[in-house]
Amino acid sequence: MEAGYTQEDLALRDEIRDFLANEFPADLRDKQLRGAPLSREDIVNWHKLLCTRGWTGIHWPVEYGGTGWTQMQRHIFQTEMAAAGAPPLLAFNIKMIGPVLYKYGSEEQKRRFLPGTLSLDIWWCQGYSEPGAGSDLAALQTRAVRDGDEYIVNGQKTWTTLAQYADWMFCLVRTDPDAARPQQGISFLLIDMNSPGIEVRPITTLDGSAPVNDVFLTDVRVPVANRIGEENQGWTCAKALLGNERTGIAQVAASKHELARLKRVASGISVPGGETLMQQDDFARRVAEVEVDLLGLEYSELRVLAAGADNPGPASSYLKIVGSGITQRLTELFVEAAGYHALPLAADAGDNIYPSWLDFAGRSAPKYFDTRKVSIFGGSNEIQRNIIAKAVLGL
Repeated sequence: MEAGYTQEDLALRDEIRDFLANEFPADLRDKQLRGAPLSREDIVNWHKLLCTRGWTGIHWPVEYGGTGWTQMQRHIFQTEMAAAGAPPLLAFNIKMIGPVLYKYGSEEQKRRFLPGTLSLDIWWCQGYSEPGAGSDLAALQTRAVRDGDEYIVNGQKTWTTLAQYADWMFCLVRTDPDAARPQQGISFLLIDMNSPGIEVRPITTLDGSAPVNDVFLTDVRVPVANRIGEENQGWTCAKALLGNERTGIAQVAASKHELARLKRVASGISVPGGETLMQQDDFARRVAEVEVDLLGLEYSELRVLAAGADNPGPASSYLKIVGSGITQRLTELFVEAAGYHALPLAADAGDNIYPSWLDFAGRSAPKYFDTRKVSIFGGSNEIQRNIIAKAVLGL
């Protein structure tokens, strides 16, 4: 995909590669290689290191601290970061709430929140899903009742990723329970996670970790000044944010990195008959199928980015469907490659395929289980097919 690179593109690519070779912290690189979980400190320190280079607001307008990069330059950045195994930027800040703030927020809200959002001095989490409102998000029941210059919020959010780390939550609440259509009675609030009445409870997922949470809100007071846009018009912000989230779920650059690692691993595993796993017809065919689908997805993502990153439209649903499927297929192939080493208790014997192979292999099964969720969050793939059927095919 270098045919369209300008001299400026190549210079940026070389600058990013030099930065990763010399400034990517060794301990963080090792954690990424082993597939080990990152701490809050790991994520914040990496984000701030990128911020010192001006490389956090990669999609943001220059006037709000963005890079001013072209679509191709953004693609180069994401590709090079993923190829080096570097952690991604925190999507809640950069891909989700940031664009909502600079597009729909007041000037005061922009001044207050955008700098900290860009630098990760403010860590955001997403208050969307509820126990009875996941893919049918408009069915949410968390209530916000106006009381002078404040809202009193009561309800429960669930599957709130990394809420245990968050300083603030962008939250959808129902401000008009009698609206003709449920989407018309929703407002978009910014809620301080240190407010009295907020309780965060971890949820243990299939891989044994607890990255998601239930968030309970009991008589939480939120200033009206923390509402984005007009009352009962929050669905507009919600849709824009979800479009950017779904585009991010495509994970093209990360999947290219994982595909290269899968090929390297499979080429070092011997199987009966003197071949390597990568030379076996069935395994090689499935790897090739993923690679072809990933190449098609990459070109599709570039077309969506070229059309405008703040308004991906129904194409984001396609990216989400295909991208999440590729992510899941790659983890399935990794489990097959790891064999019995995929069991954490078995990852203590055998030949090293590359440094930390056994440690990584022992995490392949938990990662497989964890990625079952990617076809659900951001709006399930079934919902995305309905969006395509309605918005693209006119059904």
